[in-house]
Amino acid sequence: MYKRILIPTDGSELSAGAIRQGVTLAKALGASVTVLTVSPPFHPIAIDPTFVPDNPEQWQKECDTQAERVLGVAREMAAAAGVPCDCVHVTDDHPYQAIIDTARAKACEAIVMASHGRRGVAAFVLGSETTKVLTHSKIPVLVCR
Repeated sequence: MYKRILIPTDGSELSAGAIRQGVTLAKALGASVTVLTVSPPFHPIAIDPTFVPDNPEQWQKECDTQAERVLGVAREMAAAAGVPCDCVHVTDDHPYQAIIDTARAKACEAIVMASHGRRGVAAFVLGSETTKVLTHSKIPVLVCR
């Protein structure tokens, strides 16, 4: 059925639940997973007031550090379940498009993702990436709550 499953994550608790579900599904199907995290590109104005970078190099370093932390959690879950795992970090202004593009590029037959990640004002401003993936993807999407 599905041989490769894409699991996008933003590091939220709900995303961790989706990783668990995706890894469990992959194990049951004998599939592998690709776990993706998407960082926004450097902009001199930041939405998150707790992190305002001084320069593009600092921004990239912070994004890489955050991505490694988030992907490390997924890598450990997959390893514990004995599921082959490929981790990908990309930079894109539109996470939903990066999710769809990565699924295509990695020949994934399904996407497993959380119903939502960010909360509060950030969620309102950014919209639901899950809704955008559901709207634009031709690949089946399993949404986890």
